[in-house]
Amino acid sequence: MEKTYSFEELKEIIAKLRSPDGCPWDREQTHESLRACMVEEAYEAVDGIRILSETGAWDNLCEELGDVLLQVLMHSRIAEEEGLFGLDDVIQGISEKMIRRHPHVFGDQKADDSGQVLVNWEQIKKQEKKDQPGVSELEAVPHSLPALIRTSKVLKKIENLTGEFSSESDSIRSARECLEKLEDGSSEEDSEVIGALLAHICNLSRKRRVHAEEALGDYLEETIKKAEFLDKPM
Repeated sequence: MEKTYSFEELKEIIAKLRSPDGCPWDREQTHESLRACMVEEAYEAVDGIRILSETGAWDNLCEELGDVLLQVLMHSRIAEEEGLFGLDDVIQGISEKMIRRHPHVFGDQKADDSGQVLVNWEQIKKQEKKDQPGVSELEAVPHSLPALIRTSKVLKKIENLTGEFSSESDSIRSARECLEKLEDGSSEEDSEVIGALLAHICNLSRKRRVHAEEALGDYLEETIKKAEFLDKPM
């Protein structure tokens, strides 16, 4: 029978890998060197969700979630060695946040539907960020997010702050204007015009409650299937 490992034993495995007599590769890793790994493992876990949805096979998602957990443990261990924080601090922080942001579950606030839950969540989050000086609300949106996701989040915040990007029809009109400029011919401004076009399309997706990144990914997958079908020998 295979050994069953506990969470505490997993923490000990990571500590052993980082120890002087552990793995040379694991010992030399830093927060910076593991940045790409964190992103890649998160994307692979998302792909595991796709596989589960399409095939019902759960083993890939299970494995990829383990890889994501490994990243959390590695960063926590490195931070502990640096005297910054440890895994217990990570667990404490997320526990406090979940309780704080769910007053309808752990407090006396009411929320009749998921829409109200999201409104409460954003209000509580905004109050939390007010207590963290030095970073603007727009700059607080992570720069490492995929461009379409970051654009959607930034435009939503701009709408809340200034009212700009609140009109679906304005985004449609602006997108048409960008397309007209592109139809007029190539120029050194193509990159700027295409950037604006993508931003307005992203805003339109946001207003229609369509996740732009997922919509593009779904369209790409359908395009691949069609191309593979046409490429098959008769």
